[in-house]
Amino acid sequence: MTRLAPTLQAYFTTRLTGELGASPHTVAAYRDTWRLLLRFTAQTCGWAPQQLEFAQLDAALVSNFLTHLQTGRGNSVSTRNARLAAIHSFYDYAALRHPEHADTIARILDIPAKRHHRTDLTYLTPPEVTALLTTPDQDTAAGRRDHAMIQLAVTTGLRVSELTALTPADVHLGTGPHVACTGKGRKRRITPLDQQTVTTIRHYLPGPPGLPAVTQFLFPTRTGTRMSTDAVARRLTQHVSTAATSCPTLDAKNVSPHTLRHTAAMRLLHAGIDITVIALWLGHQSIETTQIYLHADMTTKERAMARTAPTGTEPGRYQPASDELLTFLQSL
Repeated sequence: MTRLAPTLQAYFTTRLTGELGASPHTVAAYRDTWRLLLRFTAQTCGWAPQQLEFAQLDAALVSNFLTHLQTGRGNSVSTRNARLAAIHSFYDYAALRHPEHADTIARILDIPAKRHHRTDLTYLTPPEVTALLTTPDQDTAAGRRDHAMIQLAVTTGLRVSELTALTPADVHLGTGPHVACTGKGRKRRITPLDQQTVTTIRHYLPGPPGLPAVTQFLFPTRTGTRMSTDAVARRLTQHVSTAATSCPTLDAKNVSPHTLRHTAAMRLLHAGIDITVIALWLGHQSIETTQIYLHADMTTKERAMARTAPTGTEPGRYQPASDELLTFLQSL
């Protein structure tokens, strides 16, 4: 076994899991990146993964792998950049442990992320939210669950993984109602709830809100297990299709669970909430991530335009026309 193999094993067991406390989603994403890279290396160069040396896995090979992701596998630029971030993370770890390969490692770390055009941000307008919320059949258990889940999503902006991981113990409906969740980086955050959401959740929960803490999920499947992301997306697609009959603008939108998160952010922005508060609300690590909502918000841009002077006008301060009554009052 070469030096690369034990270093990669230590990276996953010691660095990611032990030191950084990475979430299972992060570990799985980084694992899949390295499985793809090692298989690509075996297929193109004939080198078995356990025989691979640092010098063999150089910048040229990594660049060819990134190109293969887009041309051979049809991955997007965003996926390509995510794979590169996983590779960079490992080589940051390896740099201090293998200085003899500093040149090879530095060249790989110098591979830049690829720039790409950001797609337009999709979010729901208030009439569309209303149409969507009235769609689930609340006479059924699944309908009540879906209605409460959509209501909570557009109010709090939780990620779908955060939403499906909630338990009844995470929701507090008394004084200062809020929901507590664990987000990216295993960071715990608390998001307040409005009265409409409190009423919805109280109607949905099986019994009074003061029940003892339980371990089942807040939005479970019929068998009581955690809903998958695909299951949430399928249910949402069904409700959007039904809601489009009364709100045709929904037909033109590709609504996903993340669209509800965008909707929550835009509701806050339209209410005049500062962008830094919105970043905290959504659990963004950097405010730069939240800037996308400013770029997408035409209402804010229109308000800014209304405060500017029309083009072609003479500069200067406003001078009121002379008036006899004003002149008299001014002379007193």
